[in-house]
Amino acid sequence: MPDCVRHPGGIGTYPENVLHMKRTADRLFGNDLRWSVLGTGKNQLCLAAMSASMGGNVRVGLEDSLWLGRGTLAESNAAQVRQARQIIEGLGLEIANPNEAREILKLKGMSKVNF
Repeated sequence: MPDCVRHPGGIGTYPENVLHMKRTADRLFGNDLRWSVLGTGKNQLCLAAMSASMGGNVRVGLEDSLWLGRGTLAESNAAQVRQARQIIEGLGLEIANPNEAREILKLKGMSKVNF
């Protein structure tokens, strides 16, 4: 079990906490809820695996953790995304491509914003 780490506004990294939050969200918002978990520090990928295995989405990136694994600094966001993808596919799950992710999240896409 991972060490429990807490951040202001967040919960500890114990699996029971993630299960509690998921059950609470289901009770309050129903089964059509799109949810995700992000972890900070060394627990980022562990929490990503928990979320994916429970039907949630995941988010990883250097803004939340500098680590790729024990004692290994991530050289980029892409390295963390590759690691998360490997974990998710190892669970027998599929990864959404960018267009599918935009559709799932109901995002406009770059061509429809004024940047």
